[in-house]
Amino acid sequence: MKQNLGAFSVSLAVKDIAASRAFYENLGFEQVMGDQAQGWLILRNGDTTIGLFQGMFERNMLTFNPGWNGKAEALQDFADIREIRQDLKAKGVDLASETVESDTGPASLMLTDPDGNPILLDQHVDSPTDLKNRMAQKE
Repeated sequence: MKQNLGAFSVSLAVKDIAASRAFYENLGFEQVMGDQAQGWLILRNGDTTIGLFQGMFERNMLTFNPGWNGKAEALQDFADIREIRQDLKAKGVDLASETVESDTGPASLMLTDPDGNPILLDQHVDSPTDLKNRMAQKE
């Protein structure tokens, strides 16, 4: 079964967030979220989104946000991170970490591709209302 992983962006581990912000603004990116004082900014240019993170990640990573479209707007119907996790585990995919503290709502997990590239799945929105029924059908 093909699952939509949600909004895609590249999360960049930067050394100087102000310098990185200025660089990407010169390429036409504009800030749409974040707090530079906290060490994170989300920038967008058209349909392309990048995150600048200072002191939060060791490496650049691919990021997917289940439940969001490309403009960080909540979707009504989407594959919840718990469904994605269940599917990945059923396929034998090793997860590097999981932060799934409840049966619904925001959660995250990380995995690494065969070349060592980290991939973050980070759900910020509430789960779909029919999640429990959908999960039960997959068991």
